[in-house]
Amino acid sequence: MEAALRNGKRKRRGRRSALVGGGLAAAVAGLIAPLLGTPTASAAPAVAPAATSSVVPPAAPAVRDPAQYVDPLIGSANGGNTYPGANLPFGMIAWSPTSTAGDQTNTAAANGYSYDTTRARGFSLTHVNGAGCHPGAAGDVPIMPFVGEVDSSPSADTKDQKYAANFSHANEKAEPGRYRVGLDSGATTDLAVSERAGVADFTFPEDKPASLLFRVSNSLNGSENAHVAIDTARRKVTGWVETGAFCGRRANGGENNRKSYYRLYFTASFDRAFSGVGTWRNDRLAAGSTTADGGEGYATGADRAGRGSGGYVSFDTAGDNDVRMRLGISYVSLAGAEANLRGEIAPRASVADVAESGQAAWKRQLGDVGISGGSEAQRTTFYTALYHSLQQPNLVSDRDGRYPGMDGTTRRVGRGQGAQYSNFSGWDQYRAQVQLLALLEPRVAGDFAQSLFNFAEQNGGVWDRWVHISGATHVMTGDPTAATLATFYAMGVRNFDAKGAFDSLYRQATVPNPAGLSDAGCPGQCEGQRPNLAQYLDSRYAAQDACHCWGGAAETLEDSVADAALAQWARQLGRDREYEELSARGGYWKNVFNPGATSGAGSGAGAGSGYIQARNLDGSWVTPFDPASDRGFAQGSAATYTWMVPQDVQGLAAAMGGRDMAAARLDGFFHKPDGSWSIRGGDPLRYDPTNEPGIHAPWLYNALGQPWKTQETVRELVDTVYGTGPSGLPGNDDLGTMSAWYVFAALGVYPQTPGTANLLLTGPLFPRAVIAGAGERRAITITAPAASDANVYVDAVRVGGRRHDVSWLDGSLVRRGGSLAFDLTDRPNTSWATAPGGLPR
Repeated sequence: MEAALRNGKRKRRGRRSALVGGGLAAAVAGLIAPLLGTPTASAAPAVAPAATSSVVPPAAPAVRDPAQYVDPLIGSANGGNTYPGANLPFGMIAWSPTSTAGDQTNTAAANGYSYDTTRARGFSLTHVNGAGCHPGAAGDVPIMPFVGEVDSSPSADTKDQKYAANFSHANEKAEPGRYRVGLDSGATTDLAVSERAGVADFTFPEDKPASLLFRVSNSLNGSENAHVAIDTARRKVTGWVETGAFCGRRANGGENNRKSYYRLYFTASFDRAFSGVGTWRNDRLAAGSTTADGGEGYATGADRAGRGSGGYVSFDTAGDNDVRMRLGISYVSLAGAEANLRGEIAPRASVADVAESGQAAWKRQLGDVGISGGSEAQRTTFYTALYHSLQQPNLVSDRDGRYPGMDGTTRRVGRGQGAQYSNFSGWDQYRAQVQLLALLEPRVAGDFAQSLFNFAEQNGGVWDRWVHISGATHVMTGDPTAATLATFYAMGVRNFDAKGAFDSLYRQATVPNPAGLSDAGCPGQCEGQRPNLAQYLDSRYAAQDACHCWGGAAETLEDSVADAALAQWARQLGRDREYEELSARGGYWKNVFNPGATSGAGSGAGAGSGYIQARNLDGSWVTPFDPASDRGFAQGSAATYTWMVPQDVQGLAAAMGGRDMAAARLDGFFHKPDGSWSIRGGDPLRYDPTNEPGIHAPWLYNALGQPWKTQETVRELVDTVYGTGPSGLPGNDDLGTMSAWYVFAALGVYPQTPGTANLLLTGPLFPRAVIAGAGERRAITITAPAASDANVYVDAVRVGGRRHDVSWLDGSLVRRGGSLAFDLTDRPNTSWATAPGGLPR
């Protein structure tokens, strides 16, 4: 297909749960995306191993080129909100289609691309992986190859009937660092990128008019203003868009986010002269014009339709139907975009040249985790999950170190900081993605920590929970930055101002801020990062009727996790007073646990009583109570949030009546009354793999003394909820969070709780995995020779060659490296790692 594009020629399994005697989960069949081209602590007493029937297969060869197993189309359907376009690890530019379902003010999916919608109105320069708001964020400056006469304003084409084109997936190929598609109009697009720049080849039919449309105002969320300038003598198009408005269309306070907080500048140069030029603004086309300005606003539908600006350049294709464009971007200035382009892409570099460099970059990055064995589908799922996990954070600084500050001024990275990064979906990422980042790329993690600290200092000392480019968007709830940076430090990340950052986060957690009394943006984007902190500190819970937050119970749980993480950080820094204070606050979750709350008759969602429940300021419980309700919570039910106490599972179990009672309730969380699995979402009383509040729940059995249930539950999720094909993610990837969950699960480990480097154990998917050394840490080698579809259960573990009879690891493996070896079997060992003295907290 590459030749055709460049030359312009028209040429599982269900698993029987050990819990029940016959409940089988439905298996899902994986689909290979078209054109991918994948290749032909304390030790418990020793226990007697269970009888096994495991057979160790011959050692499988290691994957040589992990990039060949990446399918960027995974997650592009089923609400995964991934995008298939060209990018590099942590890069600034992400060049990908903007699809349309017939409304120019909207897109077919939150991130601009839906596999099920095969009509595009351009190829935009920036994207954020898996964001959930519709539309999500960015999608700036769509550039559209158009076949036909430009004789009306593209902004007036409000239904995308004329200046858009259909395509077939048979003519589409997505791979790391490159994206290609042939449109039904006869035009083709071939894109490849560096970190801040890219090269495109567009081919057109030889016998029809050909143009490129620069839709400068048509970002996913709209724009406040935009500008385009065409220089015919120098064969260049330059411009910018002023935009932002992440989650601005949400009904739960999104209006407060309908504002601009960044400009994206671009410069595009061409290898040939223009045969015609023009611009437009709103419904007026100006043929021959070389400049235009105007935004679209941040509304949707009729309130925005027909507004906007852009420009076009046309080409004579009679003798040459191929157009090459080199493009650079910057969040600082047009000069910055020019310098980024000059510094990253050679003047005569082809798409193939740039794509080859991009493939090599992804091969190196994905090679941080080398695996052996597994099926082709498992390798594809794994390396695509790793690919999605390492797309963020994203560069916002230019090659010279300048970046847009959160205070609206241009800043420069300080000594010792490699680059400024952004795009922090804190409420999502602190649970899994930041741990994977710290494990594989501690240098980037440290630069990211410093970046967030820089932004906070520019924002009056406020650490925002969802940072997009240089904007504080306030989306979601809690104080996830505290948990994130505490986790980085625990995992050995040191290349940031740890003392300064801790002091600042401690101040945010202890000194009330006036924004904490504001309802602006509430409930979904409340401006207060520690809402009504004075009341919280006095009552020791967030009062539902006074918290100025999304939900009092959820806020209490989130802040308890954050404070417990800060406490661990304080202890490592030798801050004993803060450690004691914050440790106590890590237990405030108990103040919203109501032992008298019940599930109601016939729910089948676990025996016993006691749930997390919202409280009022006067201490009364918010009633009526329904465990299926989200009242007092954020994107989840009481049944889900009740398990969100990763820092004190033993305390939660005690509140439920003991570990056995808690385990029985957890059984009901993952299974229907008939014993069959209930792990696909849709039932508010049971596990939901599509959103973050409960994604740690499968691992809780380790702390409850029944680790074999973690092993079978995690594997069932790996086998039936994740997979290949566009629907291979369970829901929003949320900037790599859901993908990071899969990566950890496949490796047989998972972060125990924020603020520590401890890992929980389960059976690995692959016979061998090697996590490359990073910083001062040696490589980590994970072996499970008997790993197979049948051998799910852990029979024995050795760490550094020594027997390990507990289901968790302290942080030494993460910080120093070493070996972790599993003996796997096809039946549960109900004795391994069950001694009460060796259970995780």
